[in-house]
Amino acid sequence: MSRLVERFGRTGFAAISSVIWALPMAAWAGSSDLSPVDKTATPTIAFTIGAVMFVVWLILIARLGRIPVSRRQRRFDIGQMSAPEKRWTLACIAFATGLVAWLNAAATVDWAPLGSAIGAGKVGPILLAFALAIWAAGMIAGIWFTWRQATASYLRRIQA
Repeated sequence: MSRLVERFGRTGFAAISSVIWALPMAAWAGSSDLSPVDKTATPTIAFTIGAVMFVVWLILIARLGRIPVSRRQRRFDIGQMSAPEKRWTLACIAFATGLVAWLNAAATVDWAPLGSAIGAGKVGPILLAFALAIWAAGMIAGIWFTWRQATASYLRRIQA
């Protein structure tokens, strides 16, 4: 744990280690959506794992303040970030969240009716598919652009 905190800083370690509870919670959310339909998913298992790992993560975060960290520039240390770097990083996170939401929706929807409606030449479904494609492309472009801007802000910070 000390090596990871030294490498990523306290903020980076907290963000990276949050995956231990975020992934089971995402599985719980997905299985909760599907469980009423097919009765095969067991959302309580994923929720229990996510809740237990959330408690483990909180304990890790509580210990985080007692771990010594050398003073050096780190990419995702909020205390060291400049204001533009914080803004661009937050924008990048927002675009990534939008893409994850799109992927989550795409994974839990039955696309057969949309495909057959598009095949029949109906205008509404064609426009919906076009809007969904624009959304995905916009999120990917937003991630790319804001990541580049955040990286440029970071490079300006470490050069100063």
